[in-house]
Amino acid sequence: MKFIQAGAPHIHRARTVAALMREVVLALLPAILLHTWFFGPGLIFNTVIAITFALLGEALMLRLRKQSVGLFLGDYTAVLTAVLLAFALPPLTPWWVTASATLFAIIVAKHLYGGLGSNIFNPAMAGYAVVLVSFPAELALWTAPGAGMASTAPLTWYQTLTTTLTGTLPETLTWDQITGATPLDRVQTGLTNGEMLSEIIAGSTLSGAGANHWIIINLAVAAGGIWLLFRKIISWHIPVALLGALFLIAMVFRLADPDSFSSPWFHLFSGSAMAGAFFIATDPVSAATSNQGRLIYAAGIGLLIYIIRTWGSYPDGVAFAVLLMNMLVPLIDYYCVPRTYGHR
Repeated sequence: MKFIQAGAPHIHRARTVAALMREVVLALLPAILLHTWFFGPGLIFNTVIAITFALLGEALMLRLRKQSVGLFLGDYTAVLTAVLLAFALPPLTPWWVTASATLFAIIVAKHLYGGLGSNIFNPAMAGYAVVLVSFPAELALWTAPGAGMASTAPLTWYQTLTTTLTGTLPETLTWDQITGATPLDRVQTGLTNGEMLSEIIAGSTLSGAGANHWIIINLAVAAGGIWLLFRKIISWHIPVALLGALFLIAMVFRLADPDSFSSPWFHLFSGSAMAGAFFIATDPVSAATSNQGRLIYAAGIGLLIYIIRTWGSYPDGVAFAVLLMNMLVPLIDYYCVPRTYGHR
């Protein structure tokens, strides 16, 4: 009798890459729907544009690299990258900005580094960082709270689509009428101009419905992330370490000077902190591989988010924090090699 000896690993997981990626996209769906309800349908159009160019870029690179287009195009990794990228962009982002970010994410950040499993940077965050630096004015056009279906929308679906495709508003509207500062942007700008935090909070952006809308969306993101934890698609190490580090450093500075530094809860439920913790930093390719390494990697992201938000030029900082820690992953993995089973 001939025994066939196969190489490790010997345990086969029933769920395929495509099935895992689809479940991650579905976990983000409630937050996408709430975002559309509160801020209008721009996110839907951004997502469609991003997915279209992600698939085109993926097919092109697979063809050039002489790999199976049908096999890799159906693994949903490009779709997930597009969805995460669209979620990070303002609702009224012009289509060419979304297309540029998506093509950079797929072609440069993913395939020029070797394709799936070889990229050192998170593709979605790499694409977002490039357009954030290249198109700062377009990426500041955040729709004001209440511009969606939850109230009388200033833009119809057709007008939103037209604005996305042309980059210009209808003649009866101006950008000041339909856009406004996000809570993070309002706090950073106010503190930079010498305002006290109590004065900033009294503003409509932080004391009105707008702040509640962002909190609800982040709660939906967290709920989707908890579902991924329950399904064992991601582990707890990265979300807990990232949010924990962000909470702790925000608490330290808040206690030291309550009128100059925002509360830990504000940092957790504003911007992309929740999305970064559950959906972005947990990317299995660009994140650290060992449990100890994941804790260090995620804690570093949390600290960098706070540093960039507090003393940097960008209100959020999640993308740059993730990319900076992506560069340190090889070093983290080198010093955090898991103990071999049976050895001390």
